[in-house]
Amino acid sequence: MARPEAEHPTELELEILKILWSESPLPVREVRLQLERDAARPLAHSSVITILNIMYRKGFVTRERDGKSFLFSPRIPRESVAGEMMQDLLSRVFSGSAAQMMLNLLETSDLDEEELVAMRKMINRKVKEHRQ
Repeated sequence: MARPEAEHPTELELEILKILWSESPLPVREVRLQLERDAARPLAHSSVITILNIMYRKGFVTRERDGKSFLFSPRIPRESVAGEMMQDLLSRVFSGSAAQMMLNLLETSDLDEEELVAMRKMINRKVKEHRQ
């Protein structure tokens, strides 16, 4: 029995999407080279083709013919993937409590002052929005 397809991109699919979000359209060979260089993930050319075709079938990427090969581009925006994955994490791990998720992030991450200031500004903005 086949395993059901994941609702979110797998780790490797996410690595490929990151490459395509930064530069696209790209041929398979360029995606493979960037996976090897950026993610230290050496894969056979045929493996990358297989993954990209699975991602195409799932609707994660588009492809257009370029001679004998295809050029791939992301079909889903980074913000959409991040939002869906965050909602899933929020629901499954923190029982829907954004405050618990945020507290966990603050306690377990090594945030620098700049990041903390940015988070405080976001929190203050959200508080003002709720008061209106």
